[in-house]
Amino acid sequence: MRLHGALRVLGAVLLVLLTGHQQCVSATYTPPEAIENNGTMFAACKMRPSSTLPEGLLKVSGQVLFRQVEHEELAILLRINGFPKEGDQGPRAVHIHQYGDLSQGCDSTGGHYNPKEVNHPNHPGDFGNFVPHQGKISAMITSQATLFGGESVIGRAVVIHEKVDDLGLGGDAGSLLHGNAGRRLGCCIIGISSPKLWNMQHKQFTRRLKRN
Repeated sequence: MRLHGALRVLGAVLLVLLTGHQQCVSATYTPPEAIENNGTMFAACKMRPSSTLPEGLLKVSGQVLFRQVEHEELAILLRINGFPKEGDQGPRAVHIHQYGDLSQGCDSTGGHYNPKEVNHPNHPGDFGNFVPHQGKISAMITSQATLFGGESVIGRAVVIHEKVDDLGLGGDAGSLLHGNAGRRLGCCIIGISSPKLWNMQHKQFTRRLKRN
């Protein structure tokens, strides 16, 4: 009986040590794509209209691109079109949502990705509001989201909403969950990419900035 009890204790200790080792490996793991690119990860998603949108709502499309050097901030380039060129040019909210599941359009992407269980707008993928110009959103931002480690956003979804994000100031429960940003116009799943797409789109974005 004593031997049996000792073996159970030893097994429990080994399990704790193994679990801690696995967590440590997960936290420090560097994907091979980052190693190939001198510690830099690239990701992309191709924005499409939600398949569950009712008739008459905007049909948005475009790309959201990501670049991150390990242990540095994540850079994001948004290139989204399909907004009115005249009339409603109001800001539109963009967030990262929990699931890369488009089986029910953008509605199946879940709520905001919120690994630390904090209130909106402090989720890592709360990108804020973007005003379209000539029917397009073209913007470069940085984010507290990451492409590395256990909280990587790879495989999750980017969603663009119908309305402005109230940034948690709306005074109700919805404001602290999602900013009351309204229906989901379009979405895409974040996937690992090569540097080519980022380099091309970033060069075009920089040229436009210089012209303007």
